[in-house]
Amino acid sequence: MSRDRSLEVIMDRVNVLENTTFKSLDRFTNVLNSTFTCNKGEAGKSEGAFHVTMIPGDGVGPELMHSVREVFKAADVPVEFEEHHLSEVQNMANQEKLEEVLTSMRANRVAIKGKIHTPMEFKGELASYEMRLRRKLDLFANVVQVKSLPGYKTRHNNLDLVIIREQTEGEYSSLEHESVSGVIECLKIITREKSNRIAKFAFDYATKKGRSKVTAVHKANIMKLGDGLFLQCCKEVSELYPRIQFDTMIIDNCCMQLVQNPYQFDVLVMPNLYGNIIDNLAAGLVGGAGVVPGESYSAEYAVFETGARHPFAQAVGRNIANPTAMLLTATNMLRHLNLEFHANLISDAVKRVIKQGKVRTRDMGGYSTTTDLVRAVIDSLHARYVH
Repeated sequence: MSRDRSLEVIMDRVNVLENTTFKSLDRFTNVLNSTFTCNKGEAGKSEGAFHVTMIPGDGVGPELMHSVREVFKAADVPVEFEEHHLSEVQNMANQEKLEEVLTSMRANRVAIKGKIHTPMEFKGELASYEMRLRRKLDLFANVVQVKSLPGYKTRHNNLDLVIIREQTEGEYSSLEHESVSGVIECLKIITREKSNRIAKFAFDYATKKGRSKVTAVHKANIMKLGDGLFLQCCKEVSELYPRIQFDTMIIDNCCMQLVQNPYQFDVLVMPNLYGNIIDNLAAGLVGGAGVVPGESYSAEYAVFETGARHPFAQAVGRNIANPTAMLLTATNMLRHLNLEFHANLISDAVKRVIKQGKVRTRDMGGYSTTTDLVRAVIDSLHARYVH
């Protein structure tokens, strides 16, 4: 992409932002209220069942989705899945496939998704299909719940923190070009509108979930304008929430503090790239990618996916992937649909199995298969029904 073309793209995006900026914080609060739970009339629903878009993704994604289907069937969950495949590595990604997914999402407004793997080779397009999906649906807020599982000991136990990441701009803006031969410029975009929006989301989340502190993570000491703007927006928004404690932390120090003393954190909010790194680091504190759920929100849509996004391609077909994160993600989706009974039924069953310690996959130090863990969860469900 040439430098002139990059500047044209930037100006186009700025114009879009100006045309879509929220008119007031009050209106924005009303929009955010719809992201935490979904009214029955808002989600796709017919004949007593909710319709949910399912995107299996790459790697072990299809196997994990099968686990979700099996557990939902055993728990008699009133959800019907519309499955759509989108994969860059399996030659199942093109504009037509993307439009099929978007059409399904616009009808259902809720999706459960596996990781769509992005090849590192440049083939003419900078934006991956994962990124295009986020932008088309404006999935600006990624929420990862990092919580220790009772009975599964790690270096730090009894952890309970939330990472909120802005995921539609920042370093992942797909604006790169070769200014002169051998010199690549990669543009990081930070806007006031989107920084205000994610800060407001973080403080609203903290308020609604009974959290007491929000930490803004940044690198404003070096990126004084870009991260400086993000930090300024967080500070301004924090003044609207006097009951929520607010502090700031530089990203490199945050990485160290998470390893040394993660208990000091409650809700963390940060730009795109930092969030991607911190999501994975924090997942490692409680057991890894196989145990941490996540979700992404726009004003209209909710997409549920694991908190640490890894395709785990080396495990495909070996029946060793840990379904815990995807099952917990699915229960969060059920809560979003106001299916509290089924959500609690399944999440309680998953946590009982983990706490008992008899069935654990390899990443948790055991020898059980994916199927073993799913069967144990289903058996726990049936035992609960009997009692």
